[in-house]
Amino acid sequence: MNQRHSIVAICLLFLFSCQNKEDMQAPVAKIVPHELSIHGDTRIDPYYWLNDREDQEVLDYLHAENAYTKHRLRHTEDLQQKLYEEMTGRLVENEKSAPYLKNGFYYYTRYEEQKEYPIYCRQPKGSDEEDIMLNVNEMAEGYDYYQVGGTSVSPDNQILSYAVDTVSRRQYNLMFKNLSTGEHYPEVISNTSGSCVWAADNKTVFYTLKDPVTLRNYRIMRHELGQSPDEDVLVFEETDPTFSVYIGKSRSGKYIMISSYATVSTEVRLLPASNPLGEFKVFEPRRRDHEYSVDHRGEQFYILTNKDKATNFKVMTCGLSNTSSAAWRPLVPENEDVLIEGVDAFEDFVVLSERRNGLQSLRIIESQSDHKISFPDSAYMAFLGPNPEYASPFIRIKYTSLVRPITDYDYDISGKAFTEVKVQDIPGGYDPEEYESERFFITARDGAQIPVSIVYKKGFKKDGSQPLLLYAYGSYGYSMDPYFSTDRLSLLDRDFAYAIAHIRGGQEMGRSWYEDGKLLKKKNTFTDFIDCGQYLIDEQYTSREGLFAMGGSAGGLLMGAVINMAPDIWKGVVAAVPFVDVVTTMLDESIPLTTGEFDEWGNPKDSMYYHYMLSYSPYDNVEEKDYPAMLVTTGLHDSQVQYWEPAKWVAKLRQKKTDDRPLLLYTDMSAGHGGASGRYKRYKEQAKIYAFILDQSGYGT
Repeated sequence: MNQRHSIVAICLLFLFSCQNKEDMQAPVAKIVPHELSIHGDTRIDPYYWLNDREDQEVLDYLHAENAYTKHRLRHTEDLQQKLYEEMTGRLVENEKSAPYLKNGFYYYTRYEEQKEYPIYCRQPKGSDEEDIMLNVNEMAEGYDYYQVGGTSVSPDNQILSYAVDTVSRRQYNLMFKNLSTGEHYPEVISNTSGSCVWAADNKTVFYTLKDPVTLRNYRIMRHELGQSPDEDVLVFEETDPTFSVYIGKSRSGKYIMISSYATVSTEVRLLPASNPLGEFKVFEPRRRDHEYSVDHRGEQFYILTNKDKATNFKVMTCGLSNTSSAAWRPLVPENEDVLIEGVDAFEDFVVLSERRNGLQSLRIIESQSDHKISFPDSAYMAFLGPNPEYASPFIRIKYTSLVRPITDYDYDISGKAFTEVKVQDIPGGYDPEEYESERFFITARDGAQIPVSIVYKKGFKKDGSQPLLLYAYGSYGYSMDPYFSTDRLSLLDRDFAYAIAHIRGGQEMGRSWYEDGKLLKKKNTFTDFIDCGQYLIDEQYTSREGLFAMGGSAGGLLMGAVINMAPDIWKGVVAAVPFVDVVTTMLDESIPLTTGEFDEWGNPKDSMYYHYMLSYSPYDNVEEKDYPAMLVTTGLHDSQVQYWEPAKWVAKLRQKKTDDRPLLLYTDMSAGHGGASGRYKRYKEQAKIYAFILDQSGYGT
């Protein structure tokens, strides 16, 4: 053992020997100044050395932080166990998903009592005979982490492709299984995105390879079943580092599609599925600020596009032989009040996924008419479920709200009627009449109207005396819709309210909502959240002693920004896998996601973006002042937000902050961005988070 490691070991020995003592000290990361210079500006990063997951000293430090977190939360262990039992007690032990029909078989997943992983099954239509395709519980034995990615069955129903990640870096091994014999094919294709597409010949598949360093999806490969992966053929390589590439298939099954995506532009390539050895042809060449997607129906392609500055998108069509944009014909014009989020083509109709006034809606377009599907709640989620059957006369819809459990419906297009397929069952009972939800708008400091969805148990006192957890995301145009959560009941039943702030940076109020919360307008995201929090205090939904905030990933960036900008209105904050070292990460093009996100955050090699990002980057703006109580979580193998960002952030906060409130870092040493794998394991972390919040609120029973 060298001198450096022996010093760390001695410190750890002292740390663990203090486990039962009240005066156990927080780990203190050593300071090693590291200069980072650009645009004539030099930043000193004292904790840059934590950027090495192979360094034993780094691992020792993370273990020390975990030990400290365990120590500080030891008095909540009974509460954590109680919460865990509540949450898992709301799971149906022998759960089965709503089956969906594809090519003569009903597909579903199911769980068995106390088992962590799903069992992938199918049944022939008209038969009760179950075919177990994958029992992931058996496959996962001996692994700390195990995740099955995309599953796909060949057109002749004989061969299953599936992908496995055992590290949590989202680098999947692609495998093949003969469903008739149960035998596996010998080839294992590594470092894939986790999904593949079958050609019509039942032996050729197309899949996506990841760049081994940046993890960017950059190559589309062709594989023939039974051959060595070394013989696979490169059919397309995305050489622009700001783009990622994906492979898909039209619902009709007629076309295989390669889609190159960047934040503000798209390019699609098509190949008839019946001609796997053919050449992919560009549908419409890429150009900056043009985003489009394609689906196929009959003798037409349907194009969702923002061509000609259609901010909220429009739908156009074209014939099969000429796909140039000059040949596109209008079908559904842009509506400045309605964002079109998706176009799904079926044999006899087309479904538009729309968003009106912040809420999702579905619109059916038939040859001679169209109609909208209405939903009962004032705030809800309604979206298409699995609908692989091109010739289906109905569509599967999933519906939920803050008080309504997830329900699967089949909607008959011609009869305009719903058939309930499955309602989320909650053991122990759940009565929606015991809870109440609201949706209202608050006025942000610049006059923007920000939607807020909130739920609480009836009898909630709006006199400032009860606690509230405010959640948001606010990036990438991802809309945070009001959904039902059985976990959340453990807060609501302890007198908490739960609110979602639909802040700019998402897309709840249309495409402009996203545009107004990115690049040089990113601070709108943060001030919107702060203004929502202040409104909830002013209107006495809660108080400064009762207001908690939570966000993850880019929502963790949000948490880091708002505690720097307005640290005094939050009683406590949970930042999950937070993206907090914005400038340093966006300057490092070897880090996953960086090059593809220049149009989201800006490229700091441009001094204008550098200085703007520097003005809000949480890590760069930690100051000597009081901060709220904080719990920060991360995963050692996180491929989206590297673990060292939250680790460095906590170290710097601990160095600078002037309060004595808890500052805790928990690193899952065997997981990545999505947390632990398995059905039950994730509730251990959720119980830890809720126990922290409840303990800080004084409602910790």
